[in-house]
Amino acid sequence: MAILSGPRRAVGRLGRARTARAAAVGGRGPDAGSATVWLLALAMLGTTVSAATVAVGAVVAARHRAESAADLAALAAADRLLLEPDGGCGRAAGIAAAQGAGLVSCSVDRSADAVEVVAEVPVGGLPVHLPVGPARARARAGPVRAPVTATEDGLGDAPGGAAAVS
Repeated sequence: MAILSGPRRAVGRLGRARTARAAAVGGRGPDAGSATVWLLALAMLGTTVSAATVAVGAVVAARHRAESAADLAALAAADRLLLEPDGGCGRAAGIAAAQGAGLVSCSVDRSADAVEVVAEVPVGGLPVHLPVGPARARARAGPVRAPVTATEDGLGDAPGGAAAVS
């Protein structure tokens, strides 16, 4: 039995010596430095969440700019729909360019007196490796005019701007 208990005591003394040395150095045990790893992991997670939030914000902002440019371009084209041979598409392209957008298409429907415009805006502020295309928006508008109608009770507007008399 003396042979078996000897090595055990030696291992126990060695373990106590390591623990005493660690306490003398500053109380660091075998998990020394794990707080630094956790802090770095938390910082990386925060950076990733912040970058994703900025990316989503950039995409949403580009979509809003495209919608605004398409709406304004469609209204400008509808204003000139009946006056210009191209149905106001030239004016729509100018308005879209002034808004920082590109005019993808402009189609005129003469039977319905309407113009349909598609505008696109590039999405900026994203890392290069994200596969995000430009933001596109579609808008449709008709000519700016108020229809003149008479109602059954005779109180509506009659042609010529005078009230209808029954």
